Amino acid sequence: MKRRNFLRLLPAAGMTSFAVNGFAMRPFANSRMADILGSCDGVQDRTLVLIQLKGGNDGLNMIIPAANYDRYAQLRPTTKLNDTGAGAFIPIDNTLPAADQAGFHPAMTGMKELYDRGWLSVVQAAGYQSMNQSHFKGTDLWLSGGGGSSDLENLTSGWMGRALQALYPHIEGAPVADMLDPLGIQVGDPSTSLGFHTDTEHQNVINLSGQDPSGFYSLIQTIGGAPIMNIPDSDHGDELEYIMGVERSINLYAQRITDVFNAGSNSINTYPTGTLAAQLKTVARMIKGGCKTKIFLCQIGGFDTHSAQVDSGDTSLGAHATLLQSLSDSVKTFFDDLEGMGLADHVMGCTFSEFGRCAKENGSFGTDHGTLSPMLVFGKGVRPGVQGTIPDINNLTSDNQIKVLQFDYRQVFSTLLQDWLGANPYVMEQTMFDGYDQMRLVDRHYIVDPNCQWGGADIVVDQFRPMSLYPNPASISTEVAYENRGEAFDAYLTLHGLGGTLIAARNEIVHPGFNAFYFDVSGLSEGIYFVRFQDKRSGKAEVSKLSVVRGNGMRSRN
Repeated sequence: MKRRNFLRLLPAAGMTSFAVNGFAMRPFANSRMADILGSCDGVQDRTLVLIQLKGGNDGLNMIIPAANYDRYAQLRPTTKLNDTGAGAFIPIDNTLPAADQAGFHPAMTGMKELYDRGWLSVVQAAGYQSMNQSHFKGTDLWLSGGGGSSDLENLTSGWMGRALQALYPHIEGAPVADMLDPLGIQVGDPSTSLGFHTDTEHQNVINLSGQDPSGFYSLIQTIGGAPIMNIPDSDHGDELEYIMGVERSINLYAQRITDVFNAGSNSINTYPTGTLAAQLKTVARMIKGGCKTKIFLCQIGGFDTHSAQVDSGDTSLGAHATLLQSLSDSVKTFFDDLEGMGLADHVMGCTFSEFGRCAKENGSFGTDHGTLSPMLVFGKGVRPGVQGTIPDINNLTSDNQIKVLQFDYRQVFSTLLQDWLGANPYVMEQTMFDGYDQMRLVDRHYIVDPNCQWGGADIVVDQFRPMSLYPNPASISTEVAYENRGEAFDAYLTLHGLGGTLIAARNEIVHPGFNAFYFDVSGLSEGIYFVRFQDKRSGKAEVSKLSVVRGNGMRSRN
């Protein structure tokens, strides 16, 4: 039985989470974190905190297009925020050009304080072309890194999972217990996020749910029974060793997360009420306790505001105002807490939502599903300001949707991966974010030196690339040529779809000199694929893109 199929039969190890401080904690593991920190001082201590606004956030009620207030008021006669007097929006930055003037919702005083401190950047009209307005599909696209073309509509892995797997490559089949902290942790949601799924069908996902620490350990002890002392030297033995490694890893991560939580503390004990504030308080305490997790995913729901988005008697109040105040106050307190602990230099945050809302109100004091909306990026290391101008609400679609995209959301995430977490070009390619223009979101004093070897440092990225593909594009088969300048070694060769789906895999012996291996691509659909070649001795891997065409595609060496 294949490992990925066997793990589907392990709900205790693959489908649940455990609780710390009352929140479901879902650690997403990968190995080889230690000893690849390279020469990038401080980068290994950096963390990215993502906040998912579930339901579709109304960007025009969060960031008001002050420069075009008359048109905004025309589209929203009963839900608009006032421009003066009681309940008026808060001007973001009076130094911006007149055409760019915008305002925060009056409940967002915390975000305004962060902006004035120089710790907040507003990214206007973000999303992707032809946005999907389904909650489920729209969420999947943002988490998978998809959207905008047919090739990117059905990715089965998440961009966070691909990025972390490339940053910290693992040896196929090896235990995942050789790092102290999970690379990613999902907080506050017992359902596994697609964002952390990897190209190996989330074999590195470790999930245990609804358990306090003591109950968690009891559950761990029930997985698989007593340890097997004599593991046979066979495929069956390899599977047993892998499963035992997963069990050991889960136990270690549970203990580690509990340890860092208990070792940590908060400089601010009184956070705002609400689930997001409590999630961020837990994250701050874990970071203080020594947790080196690279990506935390938090969430706050309730943004599907079809009705009662605003109070009929006061548009500055209502369901959306309550959510925005919770978001604003929670993030502000979180960074005040980090600053009090001397950790504000280590954390960057960002919001995202599956879509925005319709530019025109719906007659129920609410708004229906829409398209583009702003993203907020915050932290001491941010380059503050407003990216772009107000959304073009004079040029809407026939159903009153914002249609002029200013920033692809992958520009935001790829910039944070590269400039904040130090991802090198190889990592960007593996994340499938290569080719997206970088933005100026990180202060120049915090941008990782591009010459730094952090971020997949043990991946082959030098000028000598031992692997090449020919023909590429290919229509029938492609030759994977590998020049081995050393002794013979065992390798793992895989072919993946654009979303990371494993199509073919095999073990090979790589002899000194020139080696040639072949993949049959005659049965594959036309499109982009990836060939991955991994040295089993060290875990080093090289990945190359492969184009599959039908007919006589141009032949060129990779």
